[in-house]
Amino acid sequence: MERRRASSMANRFLIAAVLFVLSCSSIQETAAQTSSFDDNFSKTCPETHFTTSADGQTWYLSLDKESGCGFQTKERYRFGWFSMKLKLVSGDSAGVVTAYYMCSDCTHLGAGPERDEIDFEFLGNRTGQPYLIQTNVYKNGTGNREMRHVLWFDPTKDYHSYSILWNPLQLVFYVDRVPIRVYRNANYTNNFFPMDKPMNLISSIWNADDWATRGGLEKTNWTLAPFVSSYKDFSVDACKWEDPYPACVSTTTEHWWDQYPAWHLSDSEKLDYAWVQRNLVIYDYCKDTERFPKVPEECWISPWA
Repeated sequence: MERRRASSMANRFLIAAVLFVLSCSSIQETAAQTSSFDDNFSKTCPETHFTTSADGQTWYLSLDKESGCGFQTKERYRFGWFSMKLKLVSGDSAGVVTAYYMCSDCTHLGAGPERDEIDFEFLGNRTGQPYLIQTNVYKNGTGNREMRHVLWFDPTKDYHSYSILWNPLQLVFYVDRVPIRVYRNANYTNNFFPMDKPMNLISSIWNADDWATRGGLEKTNWTLAPFVSSYKDFSVDACKWEDPYPACVSTTTEHWWDQYPAWHLSDSEKLDYAWVQRNLVIYDYCKDTERFPKVPEECWISPWA
């Protein structure tokens, strides 16, 4: 029964991915770029902690007790589609966090106090225990909008795509084209939606054993260092920022990420999103009444709107 259920789920995810592509004939996502790392990114770590494959298309960041590593796009963007394939640290990765995020005033070494931010954080674990994905949204330096999910696959065995759709109406976090989180622009008085600040896309690997694994109970085992995460197939179709305000420059003639099909989940995406909410969510700030006795306003808006 479990094997049939797993097979059925895998088939449904495959079908959903195909339908997403077919339903988005006007959604002209750019193919994964074949340019080198240096064409798109600048790195912020010792040379010893960053390597590439011979063809320059796969990038490796390492963490040891001396240093982590990070990189960020040379361009800043305001709205668009951002995607990368990652393979996470295998084995005992407790305490290790691989971060993949967008930020208006950040490097992997620190963050500005008034930043906007859109986060994927991959929280390592002891061998045999599942990775957790934590997503978060910041506005003007305030976050506390965390959700945590488990995955339906082992993210250390192969590359999987992690994508962000960002437009004025919604943020959608995708894993292998499956929407795992929808954050709508509630347009309420708290105005908690990143809208106006251009962002870099950033990734890093760092030690967070003071909180990342079981609330900091599980510490990083440095005898296993270096811990290595790897990346490839960066894909972006977005509005490039030009000070003081962008004349939007996209790689397509029409900005699909700001047209009607991208303002809402498709019918097939809604089915997958509902399945994710039932089966993979392990924490949702909107339901944490201890932290939020008064539910934040944006929690009241439906992801189906």
